[in-house]
Amino acid sequence: MSDLSAPLSGAEIEEFWASWLDVNRRAEQSGDWRVMAEWYAVDATYGWMYAPDEHFMAVGREQIRDWAIGIEMDGLDGWHYDYVCTVIDEQKAMIVGFWKQRSGILDDAGKEYEILGLGGSWFGVGRTDEGVKIVWQRDWFDMPSTAHTFLEIIQAGKAPDTLLKRMSVSGHGVPGHYHHDELPSTVWPPPVEAGRYVTQEPAR
Repeated sequence: MSDLSAPLSGAEIEEFWASWLDVNRRAEQSGDWRVMAEWYAVDATYGWMYAPDEHFMAVGREQIRDWAIGIEMDGLDGWHYDYVCTVIDEQKAMIVGFWKQRSGILDDAGKEYEILGLGGSWFGVGRTDEGVKIVWQRDWFDMPSTAHTFLEIIQAGKAPDTLLKRMSVSGHGVPGHYHHDELPSTVWPPPVEAGRYVTQEPAR
């Protein structure tokens, strides 16, 4: 289980982050992101938003393996998520990684299709019985730009069958897709939602 009360050193966080970048690259090369599940705590949560009333949330390592980096990533062979900037907060044991989402598919001019807008992941890391692990993760990305780029690839006739199949994975019937009021964990990471890191109180 996760122990957020045990502080981590900056060196421990940096070492963990380096290993995370390494396994990301290995996962991209193999096309199977499930190997990254071992970097999550057994009780970790991982979520993001598709629409105001359609959220994704995986609770626990096995749901993260099967849903977040399984079903949700299947069919995205050749796509790569290159971290272009990282911010580490040692005091809070948080990492923010900004990534560009590129398809590995080239247009007729030889330019790679890329999802524009900002994308990234916000991590909370902690000490567990298995070492330093991700305790929670929340992603954000530009959904309109994502839809636009996918449509561009399809209209150009460059979408492989695996990508077309992945695009059919949507809606509340897919494992891990929830209405907002049915979410099994909070949109904001649990310790943030609980008010542990309030920086500015609401205006009176």
